[in-house]
Amino acid sequence: MSESDQNATDVIESYRRRRERTVPVILGGLAVVLVVVGVFLIVIWLTGGETPALPAFLASPTPTATPTETPLPPTATATITPTSTPSPTATEVWPKEYIIELGDSLWSVAEEFGVTIELLLAYNEIEDPNNVPIGTNLIVPEPNSDLPTETPLPEDLQPGDQIEYMVKPGDNLAVIAERFGTTVEAIVEENDIENQNNIGIGTVLVITVGATSTPTSTPLPGTPSATPEA
Repeated sequence: MSESDQNATDVIESYRRRRERTVPVILGGLAVVLVVVGVFLIVIWLTGGETPALPAFLASPTPTATPTETPLPPTATATITPTSTPSPTATEVWPKEYIIELGDSLWSVAEEFGVTIELLLAYNEIEDPNNVPIGTNLIVPEPNSDLPTETPLPEDLQPGDQIEYMVKPGDNLAVIAERFGTTVEAIVEENDIENQNNIGIGTVLVITVGATSTPTSTPLPGTPSATPEA
């Protein structure tokens, strides 16, 4: 065998020996890796815990989670509360009605409503201020009202004519008798008056015009005047 053939044979033999030594090393390394992985999986199965991180060379890349946009809750619309309209102040209605109760008098009713007794008498045509029965329905006019206009007497009164006359402040029987040409006694008798010196304002008298004198409105001096009754 020549020298060149001998060299080629040595090279081949050297490569074969090197490969024979490398294959067991590779196989041994793979065996070690498989053992490590097996132990790793057994530990996970026994502990039941979270999966520990694999070695870097065995771990597969974890996909990156894409953030999901959460819609914001709708913004509440402010409710406008309507402004309440102030209620108008109630206007007091006049005239009023009042029913006489036990213990009432014209004076007490007049004081309660702030009116004069003359107004009560005039608006209710009360004949006897001292005798207003319980249950009587009174009309109460507004305070400071004017007295109703008196019905004018006929201008052509003749003796024997009969009229109705309402007693006013300042009146007395003598004045009335003088005005209509009659006598105090005739008025007292015709109207059943018990106390001729106490004739209530608003009392309606029936008077027969007499012939004793011409009717006049001139009062006699010194004669007691009519006063309101409580």
